[in-house]
Amino acid sequence: MSTALVGLMVGMALGFAGWFGGFGAFLLVAALGTVGFVLGRLVDDGTDIREFLGGRDRGRR
Repeated sequence: MSTALVGLMVGMALGFAGWFGGFGAFLLVAALGTVGFVLGRLVDDGTDIREFLGGRDRGRR
């Protein structure tokens, strides 16, 4: 799945949450989406949180 398609789906989900649920639902969907993204990246790349937070170029020297 391309990044543009994922961005489209996330934007639509946030739009629906904001339209039907108000600003509180918008923030909840955005926060849970962020948590899901971070957990998904950790599962894909391994479970070392320091490497995830440090970026990709920090380990290369």
